[in-house]
Amino acid sequence: MMTQNSKCEPAVGRPSRFWRHESGNIAIITALLMLPVLFAMGMAFDLTLAQSRKDQIEGMADAAALSAVTPSEMTVVAATAASHADTLFVGQLNKVSGVSYSASNVSATATDTETGTVVNRSATVAWSGSSTNVFGTLLGMATFPISGSSTAASSTAPNINFYLLLDSSPSMYLAATPTGIAQLAAATWTSNNASQNYTGAPSPNGCAFACHESNPAGDNLGNPGGEDNYALARNLGITLRSDLVNTASQDLMSTAYSTEKGNNATYQIAIYTIDVSVNQLTPLTSCLLPSPTQTCAGPAQTAAANYAPLEVYTNNNLTSTNANDDEDTNLDLAMSALSQTYNALTAPYGMRTPGSGAPGAAPQGVLMIVSDGMIDEAYGSGGPICGPADNRVCGAVNTVATQNWCTNIKNSGIRIAFLYTTYQPLPDYDWNASAGVYTLETNGSIPAAAEACASPGLFYEVDSGGDISAALTQLFQTAVSTARLTH
Repeated sequence: MMTQNSKCEPAVGRPSRFWRHESGNIAIITALLMLPVLFAMGMAFDLTLAQSRKDQIEGMADAAALSAVTPSEMTVVAATAASHADTLFVGQLNKVSGVSYSASNVSATATDTETGTVVNRSATVAWSGSSTNVFGTLLGMATFPISGSSTAASSTAPNINFYLLLDSSPSMYLAATPTGIAQLAAATWTSNNASQNYTGAPSPNGCAFACHESNPAGDNLGNPGGEDNYALARNLGITLRSDLVNTASQDLMSTAYSTEKGNNATYQIAIYTIDVSVNQLTPLTSCLLPSPTQTCAGPAQTAAANYAPLEVYTNNNLTSTNANDDEDTNLDLAMSALSQTYNALTAPYGMRTPGSGAPGAAPQGVLMIVSDGMIDEAYGSGGPICGPADNRVCGAVNTVATQNWCTNIKNSGIRIAFLYTTYQPLPDYDWNASAGVYTLETNGSIPAAAEACASPGLFYEVDSGGDISAALTQLFQTAVSTARLTH
């Protein structure tokens, strides 16, 4: 028989049994862990949001750094390019929501250094700030710090102004090759012999110069139809040295254009000719080649094609009223005009004051002379070569005045490149009876004088029959590759 106490557990045993019940523990543990899990999820969200904002800003920093090394920005000084990059970056940064920063923690810098003949620019945009948290504030973390930097680099060669001075005097209208010289001389032998008075002397050779005359009848040349020697050379298909210079100067514009693009630089070119006077074919221009996209008039290549021979009246006469004794190569006049500092009114042919050629600075300057090195001009107190009687100097570019101009120009910071087209000794029709020979025009000092005028490493000689275009291109490339930058 069971008693009442045997049917029920003692009252004191019930609490201990409750605490030993495992199903109740799960609910308590879950409740205790829920809060930190929620906080962790919130912090993960804030971290992801901060990283997303950081990635967005880093893309903006990349764009700003790259903007400081674009071709257009490479034309300005580094500090200006950095200021432009800073403005671009801050303008974009202000559009990013949930980010705060101090102006002192945002910087854009750019530095130019030189290696050989190029300018190397490095631009850096650095920043730091805070990303505002959504859940972190519950734990006392209102923001996450974020920061970054971006660097871009580029390089450019120095900017250069080129001044191309082309000899257009009669001596440049020599046949271009030994074969052409002989052909023109043979074609003019009979006619020239008939018109000259060489008493007691053998018949001289013909004229190897294709002189361009407006009144060839005045010299009684005897050419077919009364034409001058220039027209005769054209009719015979003889290539003249001036033809090669014409082609070479046009080819140079293509070379200059491709080189400046490859070097990420700016080249400007002015073209002049020199005979009795200095003539400008084109002022300084960066418009090198004809192009539908260019708005500047008269590109340099078109102007170079206008290189043409000096036309005289007759032998020894520039015009019908100017008997200038063939003083038709006044290099001193050209050097004097070009050595002046450019002024549109008083010195229109003058060369610009040169600079380092670095971005934002004045371009460097190079005077390129293409000539056979012979001058023939009036001289104030008598010519040291042709004699004092006619106050004339003719021969090598070695007068004190000419060399002074060369020195003055080089001292101004402008380099001189001299393409010497070898002067060929030719019969001068002076019969030496005692020797029984004709005196030949020879002057071994011509190339030496031309080289002395040139800057170191910028003298180049091309002989008759040589490729003047290739020589001029080589001289140009040498001038570009030997440029030096100073800051």
